[in-house]
Amino acid sequence: MSGRRSLVWLGLTPEPERELPPAVAALRTPAPDTAAPPPRTADAERRRVESLILRGSRRSWLRYLAEVTALVTSVADGSAPGDRRAALLAGEVVLDHHRMLIGLPGSGYDRTAADRRALEQAVRALRTTTPPASGPEPTLTQGGRG
Repeated sequence: MSGRRSLVWLGLTPEPERELPPAVAALRTPAPDTAAPPPRTADAERRRVESLILRGSRRSWLRYLAEVTALVTSVADGSAPGDRRAALLAGEVVLDHHRMLIGLPGSGYDRTAADRRALEQAVRALRTTTPPASGPEPTLTQGGRG
């Protein structure tokens, strides 16, 4: 652990770094009817997440997750077009992350309270209006998580 900054936030869960880049890339892709974002878009998102994890802080990580929350909620409420399956996956991942913050020292849990409420509402809306994916469902949506 570094003496200059707390790294405890890095130990929460690997899902955000694994699941968010392709989902967020899909949400940032202007054409919602495409099955997958262009590989360079997903790669750029993956590099951004990697940079945040390797060189960022808890504050910069939470800012990134707030951006993801805004993308998810705008798709869920219909104010922006987007891939609803990607929004649901991203919403569930960030919501799970934010719920786990309660076990960490610091103010992260309190700071994300508004985002948790918005994500709970968005995930609920997306679950009721998103058609099931063809093929196997993503792991994170099985078992009623959220």
